[in-house]
Amino acid sequence: MSLVEIHEVGARDGLQNEAVVVNADAKLELLRRLAAVGLRSIEVTSFVSPKWIPQLADADEVARRFERHPGVRYSALVPNAAGYERFCRAKLDVAAFFVSASEAHNQKNVNRGIEAHLDAFRPVAERAKADGVTLRCYVSTVCGCPYQGAVPVGDVLRVVRRLLELGADEISLGDTIGIGVPRQVRELLRAVSGEVPLERIALHAHDTYGRALANVESAFEVGLRRFDSSLGGLGGCPYAPGASGNLASEDVVDLFERSGVDTGVDLDALVETAAWAERELTGRALPGRVYRARLAAREREA
Repeated sequence: MSLVEIHEVGARDGLQNEAVVVNADAKLELLRRLAAVGLRSIEVTSFVSPKWIPQLADADEVARRFERHPGVRYSALVPNAAGYERFCRAKLDVAAFFVSASEAHNQKNVNRGIEAHLDAFRPVAERAKADGVTLRCYVSTVCGCPYQGAVPVGDVLRVVRRLLELGADEISLGDTIGIGVPRQVRELLRAVSGEVPLERIALHAHDTYGRALANVESAFEVGLRRFDSSLGGLGGCPYAPGASGNLASEDVVDLFERSGVDTGVDLDALVETAAWAERELTGRALPGRVYRARLAAREREA
């Protein structure tokens, strides 16, 4: 049994910002490959209006057609009641919801304040709990905001408490602009774990300043065992100017496996999947460090 859980967000958070439209068949193949390498927690899509995220306009088709692998938890982003109806038809395992710890970022993201956003989501959360659906809640900008700057830990805690009141089973803390440093991450996790046990918390790190892996290792030392990442480093936040992509899944797997921590993921197969995604899905170089290093090594040996 693996000692850490990697929550793969490439098929949703990764693809939603790609300039090239990825068709449903390619997304289905991506999901198949992600499960085949040993990832056991995979975000499939987002049931958001195509008006806001055109790249995921085929969410219903993808959710209906993809092949479920035994032992894998499949999730999708559910922004509102209409999205939850689509989620129910898809029969996935985990409903995910976004809110920011920054008032300014939340306004940019969903065009309303934090409290109004949470109040609007309450009926969805109540339905999810009544249906026995696991509710995963992302808290964005926990280390800083592109619009307001610093985000006090107290603001993060207030949002976390409200999410717990709504019945959140898991809390994913997102460093949306990748500005966090290890000490800040440790202090944040110690504060949040006073509200919710560490086993129900994840870290969603972005690598804008090249510190994401250091923050992951710091979080692991505190006791965290859940980490969000994206194949090849795909993705980012469309409402966070200047933020680079997510931390690459291969980088997280390599860090832990080389440190003697089992992830349950086949790194070689994951790197091959990143190469496939670069070639078949994006048409651009993916930024994952381990993937790029291995690619360079192969070119030297050729």
